[in-house]
Amino acid sequence: MYNGNNYWGMDVIWWIVWLGLLVWIFALPYRIPGQRGIKDSPFDILQKRLASGEISSEEYQEKKKLLQEDLAG
Repeated sequence: MYNGNNYWGMDVIWWIVWLGLLVWIFALPYRIPGQRGIKDSPFDILQKRLASGEISSEEYQEKKKLLQEDLAG
């Protein structure tokens, strides 16, 4: 049976497996190459263009209105 010999080091191997699993879940970056990323919505893209200065606030309001109409109808 057990007799205090730790099953030939299996407890150490399990600690390594668990620590590796925790690192894989929590420490790895979220954007891993090859994964499908979450695409920005049209509203997000529009807000980014306004924030970067590509479009004016008037253009923003017009395009936002068009997007809202597309979603409603």
